[in-house]
Amino acid sequence: MTTFEARLAKLEALVERQASVIERQAAIIVEKDAQIARLTRRVEDLERRLGERDGGGEPPKSGEGKPREPSGRKPGAQPGHKGHQRKMVSPDKVTRTEECFPDACRGCGGALARSADASPVLHQVVEIPALSPDVTEFRLHRVKCACGMTTCGSLPAGTPRGMMGPRLVAFIALLSANCHVSRRKVQQLLRDVLGVDIALGTLSESEALATAAVEAPVREALQHALAAPVKHADGTTWYRHHAFRALWVLATKGVTVFTTFESGTKVALSRWLGNHGILISDRGTQLGFWSMRRRQICWSHLLRKFAWYAAQDVEAANIGRALLTYARYVLHEWHRARDGHITRATAARNTAPARDTIELLLRSGRQVPSIAGSCSHILEHSDALWNFLSRDGVEPTNNHAERELRGFVLWRKTTLGSHSARGDAFAAALKSIIQTCRKQGRHVWNYLSAAIQAHAAGRSAPRLVTLAP
Repeated sequence: MTTFEARLAKLEALVERQASVIERQAAIIVEKDAQIARLTRRVEDLERRLGERDGGGEPPKSGEGKPREPSGRKPGAQPGHKGHQRKMVSPDKVTRTEECFPDACRGCGGALARSADASPVLHQVVEIPALSPDVTEFRLHRVKCACGMTTCGSLPAGTPRGMMGPRLVAFIALLSANCHVSRRKVQQLLRDVLGVDIALGTLSESEALATAAVEAPVREALQHALAAPVKHADGTTWYRHHAFRALWVLATKGVTVFTTFESGTKVALSRWLGNHGILISDRGTQLGFWSMRRRQICWSHLLRKFAWYAAQDVEAANIGRALLTYARYVLHEWHRARDGHITRATAARNTAPARDTIELLLRSGRQVPSIAGSCSHILEHSDALWNFLSRDGVEPTNNHAERELRGFVLWRKTTLGSHSARGDAFAAALKSIIQTCRKQGRHVWNYLSAAIQAHAAGRSAPRLVTLAP
């Protein structure tokens, strides 16, 4: 065989191999097309059934930002709405009772005996008693000894060094941190309602006292969150004296902890968050230090991104609409598992083809200029897309952390942040105590008062966390 014939034989063999590869790829494409068609029909059927359940129409598309059309109905509860009645105060919390008997029969008008009803109709009226400050005056007497030395009496142990008692300090702290009331309005409220006149500087000092009193409980909450197997993290902006700072939250089912950074960099966050458990978050680059296999990316953010794709050029829009369809189906199956209708394993099995298709669509999107970068970035997080289908306690969205941040965002908008490092510390510490107390089923004012009282007496604050991580 000549050299030419040998080379020709090699080329023919290569062509045969390439033809075989192309044939296999064509078969895969046909199979994928059929799979996409089946899933599309299934999703359309699910959307139709969801629309019938909701009274017609397409299910709401989360994050697309389309304004709602006026329904033409009057504001308020609609016919058939289940009413919410005011809950009666339990008998042990009723201050006093008054027995009300009818004087005459509503039929014949005859006199009626005062006979007790075994099941009387109850009507409760809640009133605030007249408020006046409880002022304790400590008189420190100076007594002269026979030796000529004069000695002054001491305050009892636990007595505040300033003019404000623990419950008043706690009340002021809650007005600022929970109700977002400015110091001047706090000052006015105390004067108008309680008859207490306090200087603005004293109010600032009370915030510092409250912060110091809860320093250890906030550390306790942070350690609890760091040890939790699943946690949520999110960040937003904060201001200190009109300069940008970073505000971050770490939240679990049992605790919520806030902190502020001069800059929410990867280094600063890694020191604060550690690297234990599964972290649910957005795709922020600051969290790149966390292992992708132990992260869950927020699908609420992804749905909004896919909706943005759907509003771009034709090629991107087709991919965006398909991504929305398959993503909604996967989340629908997860909700069924969460609500106990199917097992998590069944949800994972049902959604396997849809998940493969989502990743295939994202890879296709890398060839579309308008969405190429975004699709590539999402695929870089592929190991963090589906943990919610295989790991207990993991949710597909970071809505929990976003809800925890909402109050802080409102505070920032109304007060424009703080004016000092002490203000930053007060905001983060008090918000952490308020949110954690609610999760732990604790009375916020009572707990904060007890912590301030303990701090004044030189004792440890009451334990804040009573639930397991």
